[in-house]
This record gives sequence, structure tokens and C-alpha cells, in this order.
Amino acid sequence: MREFTTELPQQITSPYTRSRLLPPYRGILAVDAKDFTGRPAIEHEAVSRAVPELLKTALSRAELQDLWDNRAFPASTGDGYVFGFDPARMPFVIHPLLLTLQDVLTDFNVLSLGTVPIRLRASLHVGPLPDTGDEFSGNGTARNDTHRLLDSHPVKAVLASHKENVTHVAAILSDRCYEDAVTSGYTGRHPDHFVEVAATVPGKPFSQRAWLYVPQPSGPLYEEHSDAGNATVPAQEPAREDVRPVPRDDTRTAAVRNSAPNGNINTGTVSGGQSVGNYHVAGDHVEGNKAGRVRGFQGDRVHGDKYQGRQ
Repeated sequence: MREFTTELPQQITSPYTRSRLLPPYRGILAVDAKDFTGRPAIEHEAVSRAVPELLKTALSRAELQDLWDNRAFPASTGDGYVFGFDPARMPFVIHPLLLTLQDVLTDFNVLSLGTVPIRLRASLHVGPLPDTGDEFSGNGTARNDTHRLLDSHPVKAVLASHKENVTHVAAILSDRCYEDAVTSGYTGRHPDHFVEVAATVPGKPFSQRAWLYVPQPSGPLYEEHSDAGNATVPAQEPAREDVRPVPRDDTRTAAVRNSAPNGNINTGTVSGGQSVGNYHVAGDHVEGNKAGRVRGFQGDRVHGDKYQGRQ
């Protein structure tokens, strides 16, 4: 291991000044234990030691022991673990490793009855990272983004909403990882197993397109119950025209006209049905059906009698 000296460090290389060779491309796998900081302090060391052992066991069962033996820049993060590997093996890390890790954690949590179970978030990414063989190895943007994905809201929300006795692993893949390994057809999992999300980290300037994968789901997928991804952002309340009441008697029906500039325009009369034309909502011109990727319920949600008050 490289020793520290009293000499000043080398000058940091200035970017954008001359061309250089890229560092080798690496696949990166990072895992993190759910609710680690909420555990009693006496459990922290045991969990920190158990996480890499669980990874090693899963790699062995998935017949990927060589990835553990040849892992690059391995490091414990306290509540998790990270290492680099040959990116050509990425399809096998996605499947069967993540499914195998789910099985290994199921066995571990059953045998550890009476203690708080270990449930893991996992993130996968690929990119150029140096491997200098010391404690500073593996640093770079790809490594940073891997940890941001691991801490992002979508993957945390999924693991929190799924049943703790069934779902022990929730994974998030970078868009590049998904495109290179999944949509290309090299991974033994159909793209329908993955859900597109916007990966954001509260308090951090990070937002990337990413893909969730839950080997053993037991609850709703993220885009089915959140505002992210393809969900529609509500438009602001439109300006309304001040309409004075029109006197009415028993022999006629007064016509009432409402105007909503750049919003919903209702035409017709108060008696009978109202027709609604949707024109401009938050800048979008909408005609017909507008929908992106939809998983779960699509349509009108009605509580009570939909026709209450109508004749």
C-alpha cells in the first residue's frame, strides 16, 4: 500500500488543456443497507461486515466468483460496499446476480429471525475509472454518479413501500448501463422488467434518467404512486372571468358563460350536460389522448356516485 510522505502532492492536472488516454472502462456495483443509521450502534460493525460477505456468497452462487476475486478498487462505505469489474460482465451482474442476491438475503433474514433483517439497495453504472491500486483508486464521475443513484429517491421509495419479508433487494441502473446491457438484448431479463424513473437526490444537484429493477416485488412500482417520471404536473389555477349572477325564474334557464384563458374551457348551459374542451395546459397543446409509459391505473378516479346531482 502506498505510504504518505511529507512532500507536497503533485500538481493537479488541468482539464481541457491537452488530450490524454482515457482510464479503463469499468462496471461499478454499489450496495447500501436500508435504515443503517437507524440501527443501534452495537449492530453497525456486524452489518458492515455482513454486507460484503453476502455479496461474495451471491457472486459464488451465481457462478461469478471471479468477479469477486478480481474486483477493482473495493471499498466498504460503512453501511455498504462498492467495487469495479469488467464491464463485459455487466449483463450477468444484472441477471442472475441481483436475483441471486435476493435469494441469499432471504435465506440470511430467515436464519436471522429475531434480529432486524438486512435489505439492500443496489446501483449499477459503467464508465472510465482509474485503478491505481491504492486507497485513492477508482475515483471519478462514474463512481460519484453510482453513489448518487444509490441514494436517489426512486430506489429508496420502492424499498420502503415493498414488504420487508418479501422484497430484500431494489436496484437502480444508470441509463447507459440499461441501454448497453438490457435493450441490446445481452441481459437475460426483458426490458419490461425495468421501470424508467428520474433519479434525483434531495439537496444534491443531481438528476438523471435511470431504471428500476426489483427481482422480487411485493408492492407498487415507483411510477405508479409518485409524481416523478411521466406523471403530469398540475397546471396552475387559471384566471376566471367575473360573471355576475343572472336572475332566473321558473319558465326559463339562464345561460351562464365561464371563461378560463389558457386553461379548461367549459361550454354549454347549466341545465343538461357540460362539454369540456382541453386546449392549453401548462404550455402543452392537447388533442386526443396524451400518455407516455403507463403502469397501473389510467383514467378517472371516482369516489362515491359519479352521477350524483345530475338529472
